[in-house]
Amino acid sequence: MKSDSMIRTGKVYLIGAGPGDIGLFTLKGAEYLSKADVVVYDYLSSTSLLSMAGDNSELIYVGKKAADHTMTQSDINTLLIKKANEGKLVARLKGGDPYVFGRGGEEALALSDAGIEFEVVPGVTAGIAASAYAGIPFTHRGITSTAGFITGHEMDDKNETGIDWHSIAGLGTLVFYMGVKNLPVIVRNLKKEGLKGTTPAAIIQWGTMNSQRSAEGTLDTIVDVVKKENISTPALIVIGNVVRLRSKLNWFEKKPLFGKRIVVTRSRSQLSDLSKELVELGADVTEFPTINIVPILNNLKLKKALSTVSDNSWIIFTSSNSVEIFFKDIMSIKDVRILAGVKVAAIGAATTAKLRNFGINADLIPEQFTGEGLIDSFEKNNIELSGKKILIPGSLISRKTLPLALSALGALVETVPIYETKIPDYSPDYIDKIFSKNPDICTFTSSSTVTNLIDILKKITETAIFQKSMGPQLVQ
Repeated sequence: MKSDSMIRTGKVYLIGAGPGDIGLFTLKGAEYLSKADVVVYDYLSSTSLLSMAGDNSELIYVGKKAADHTMTQSDINTLLIKKANEGKLVARLKGGDPYVFGRGGEEALALSDAGIEFEVVPGVTAGIAASAYAGIPFTHRGITSTAGFITGHEMDDKNETGIDWHSIAGLGTLVFYMGVKNLPVIVRNLKKEGLKGTTPAAIIQWGTMNSQRSAEGTLDTIVDVVKKENISTPALIVIGNVVRLRSKLNWFEKKPLFGKRIVVTRSRSQLSDLSKELVELGADVTEFPTINIVPILNNLKLKKALSTVSDNSWIIFTSSNSVEIFFKDIMSIKDVRILAGVKVAAIGAATTAKLRNFGINADLIPEQFTGEGLIDSFEKNNIELSGKKILIPGSLISRKTLPLALSALGALVETVPIYETKIPDYSPDYIDKIFSKNPDICTFTSSSTVTNLIDILKKITETAIFQKSMGPQLVQ
């Protein structure tokens, strides 16, 4: 039986998840999220943040959006108290900042009344972040030194409003949260209080995300602009002369791949680096692995090859997967010094980088990242292969082109399958969610990623759907 001193007291962290761009999440938020026993998260908090949670964390979705509440606010308060009373550390992820139209104050009061310890971690609120990503400063010297956040949702189903329209009409910049539905009401009230119809206005949907959409107009035109551009929630409305600066300061939407929807089909273990680079260029990236890399268990052929690995003149790595699995097996027996005197060739930048992680600099890297390119490199560098032993660890279904070409040059080639590729399972709903929006680009790194994608789509979707989405060249 545990003593009282060993019983851990529960605590709740009210964490602002930021506006959507995971890079705007705070360091303190990441620290608390990583050690939480329970993560309670919202609709507008980026699900990418959940990867920062511990492997054994309990994840509970309590998202609320218009006319679709997973839990009432009262139920959420009760859940937080219950989990904390169980002695657990609870990370409550709330979109934006907990205290800016996030009802974080209500949750904090409920915790306080229940005697639960809590801590608030502020987040970057969408009113500032989305405006900045749309090229609109919140304030600007010579234009305005006053600004305000206003809820656009407050006037729903109310005969009277708590918004002092007369006072806010005198502010230089107005940012309305959750105001798309009530935009005509907002415009009418501001014009009634003296704002001119020529006052600049902008609307920003999915601000800070690579799926961001924004449009601008004036108080006279913004309602029609929103209808024409089909902009819906979640979106922010920015009103004021600072909107005029957008033409010069709109940095985010000028990224080279901004607005492009890209589907990345690499294996799960390879996704992050490629996705990060595409996101940095502005792309709206969806990860859809068509390959799972599975090491071959109890691999007797590999064990035999490793026992005589130092007898080889060359080891050729054709993928980062083969490097990862091969060196883990080596290090379970000996260490990389066993390769002293053995030269290493690597096909591809990712393969080369992975080798460096294990302290190996490749002796030969072809300019063209293919088996044919490697053969050309051997010949251009006058490397004699006749009678030389070459080991190629790779996939169970690796192409035979490279070993055959090496054998033709007189090499003694041994190919050792060390992993196999399997097709992941996806639900029809998930596939439809991704491909019904017609991606602009789909990336492939091998013939397997192409054929696997087509197999997945053929099994679950109608041929017409994926012909439209992916193009006829992949179906032929």
